[in-house]
Amino acid sequence: MRTLIFVFALSFLSADVFAQQYVKGTVRSGELPLAGVSVRIGNSGPAAKTDTLGAYFLPAGAAGQQVIQFSAVGYRRQRLPIELKSGDTLLLDIRMETEAGTLNDVVVSGTLKPVRKQDSPVSVEVYDARFFAKNPAATIFDALQHVNGIRPQLNCNVCNTGDIHMNGLEGPYTMVLIDGMPIVSGLSTVYGLSGIPASLIDRVEVVKGPASSLYGSEAVGGLINVITKSALNTPSFTADAFGTGWGEYNADLGAKLNLGESASVLTGLNYFNFSNRIDRNDDGFTDMTLQQRLSVFQKWDFRRAENRKFSLAGRYLYEDRWGGQTGWTRDLRGGNTLYAESIYTKRWEVFGTYQLPLPERMFLAFSYNDHNQNSVYGTDLFTASQRIGFGQLTWDKKLGINDLLFGAALRYTVYDDNTPATPHADRVLLPGIFAQDELALGTAHKLLLGVRYDHHSAHGNIFTPRMAYKWNVTENDILRLNAGTGFRVVNLFTEDHAALSGAREVIVAEALRPERSYNVNLNYVKKLVLGNSNQLNIDFSGWYTYFNNRITADYDTNPTQIRYANLDGFGVTRGLSLNFDLTLAGGLNAIVGGSLLDVRNVERNAAGERESVRPVKSESWMATWAISYDFKQMGMRIDYTGSVIGPMRLALLGELDQRSPYSKAWSIQNIQATKKLKGNVELYGGIKNLLNWTISKGQPGGTAIARAFDPFDRSVRFDDNGQVIPVSNVSPSDPAYNPQGLKFDPDGYSYGPNQGIRGFLGLRLFVR
Repeated sequence: MRTLIFVFALSFLSADVFAQQYVKGTVRSGELPLAGVSVRIGNSGPAAKTDTLGAYFLPAGAAGQQVIQFSAVGYRRQRLPIELKSGDTLLLDIRMETEAGTLNDVVVSGTLKPVRKQDSPVSVEVYDARFFAKNPAATIFDALQHVNGIRPQLNCNVCNTGDIHMNGLEGPYTMVLIDGMPIVSGLSTVYGLSGIPASLIDRVEVVKGPASSLYGSEAVGGLINVITKSALNTPSFTADAFGTGWGEYNADLGAKLNLGESASVLTGLNYFNFSNRIDRNDDGFTDMTLQQRLSVFQKWDFRRAENRKFSLAGRYLYEDRWGGQTGWTRDLRGGNTLYAESIYTKRWEVFGTYQLPLPERMFLAFSYNDHNQNSVYGTDLFTASQRIGFGQLTWDKKLGINDLLFGAALRYTVYDDNTPATPHADRVLLPGIFAQDELALGTAHKLLLGVRYDHHSAHGNIFTPRMAYKWNVTENDILRLNAGTGFRVVNLFTEDHAALSGAREVIVAEALRPERSYNVNLNYVKKLVLGNSNQLNIDFSGWYTYFNNRITADYDTNPTQIRYANLDGFGVTRGLSLNFDLTLAGGLNAIVGGSLLDVRNVERNAAGERESVRPVKSESWMATWAISYDFKQMGMRIDYTGSVIGPMRLALLGELDQRSPYSKAWSIQNIQATKKLKGNVELYGGIKNLLNWTISKGQPGGTAIARAFDPFDRSVRFDDNGQVIPVSNVSPSDPAYNPQGLKFDPDGYSYGPNQGIRGFLGLRLFVR
């Protein structure tokens, strides 16, 4: 009997003391589930991580008062008191807020590995979708206009094509990646940037300075890595559409489909249309290119054992754009009745990353793209095609204090066009191998050593080492020193629109050799905590880059030609950059930056003396800002964004050309109000280009296009050498009157937009 009483008492005690308690729930940021969040009871109790749906489940230990904490890189840590009853399961759903500033963002572009920004030995700037929403744009090209040190450069006053300048260097020195894949290059450097919908962007990472030791050719001035949204943690449906007072209409639609527990699919559709023939400066030409663009994007993210990565994406782009004399119609395409530049673009691409099913962390990245171009510039027809295949295998290995990365890459490019410079298709095979070692030298120091070897099928062996050192001076002070080399192989007809337009004759003076660059960059980051939830991040950089064999476009020797040659000397770019990121608990956020830029080419003049010349369209300074204030009780936000660009040298058409050889400082400023409505809907609107600045203002004749009234040079007189003969002995009303010796030129004096002030209104919504 006593035995039965003992067993009964023990079972009762067990039920009371050893009953298990659990906590479960979901973690979100806004309305999006957060995967990989660490959830822990107390400081050393049971722990778990959220799955791809943001869900977690963990035992909580004994009943009673406990503390549960949630932590994730880039988000504010949360510690919450909970009370657990014996045998119960507590349901707890939370939302996490992002950290003030960007020091805790996860970046991959600097080292090809995911790492917190503050832990990366390479300085990486991060801009997320919230930053780009401060000034909505239809494309990534336009969205980058308020990033310090980066300037989208319009290279043509007629067709509005352009490239992205970084730290004063021309667009071909900037490598643009999508999800780490080098698929935006060559032809698409000029024409494909407008086809990346801003709504698909999760974040953009920017690395300034040569990155050829990891990414190979083209990453000479720096790189921009456009990272698209993951299908695993996006809403089920999103829509974003806006229109402007000029008649521009942009619509972005996104839909996610979960295929059971195995995969999620994200499909995006972007459509842009502008069909108004607007000529505010009365030069007879459209102020803005008419465009119709369709882009379809799909990305598959697969769930695999042990959280191994597998994503596959594809995109198709079709664009029809034209600019020119306002009376032009398509039946006149390629003729000499009215002048226009008409461009048809067809492009498709596929890219992905697959983590091999091995004990070691090995990844296979791959991409393929096919780009076809059919363009006319007045009467000149330009057709071109480019196909690029790329594959890269990397092995990520940690050994003690060594964080190693080994890789092998193969890139194959086929390019062909109808110009005399390309008598047959150009085929380039570019295999390469690389290795880097990131050494943890104690808790405060990191040293990264990297090296890459490539073999170019036309230019032979290319060797690019680099070094990066990071010192955590204090918990809130970081110092970085980076040094490296870069190389670039040029293709004029895919990089320089002016070489295609027909306004100038293209002269390639010699067999062009690859460029080499040597760079050193010093970066200092300071974090200041200004009381509760107030923070100021200061980011300062100084750099110096030296170029050998720099390939230059000479607009000055002969105003009717562009002469390309390797520089008989050297090139130098140097500068200082300062960024402030202020976040206040009251709702104010301000991102303000400025850069001083000095870009020079040094070569011998006709007298044999060394002469320093600033390249055309290279600004001497710039500043940007994005200032926001949240009226939280009203559910409203005001965004004030802008940039101011310093003077830059411009290409004149001879000694008699009376236009200024330098531009004046100019500024584009915008303001926007966003109102949150019920049902996950946002209404936004505002004014773009508040100052109504255009490139045509202050120009002779009110236009930046030289002799816009005579686009086929019918009234221009030339001598036997093809040089323009100045004519002043006729009536100024005579089309032949040409005292400055000019000819039609839509490109040389292009440096900014010709689209004035306009209102805009848009709507966003998303469904979980």
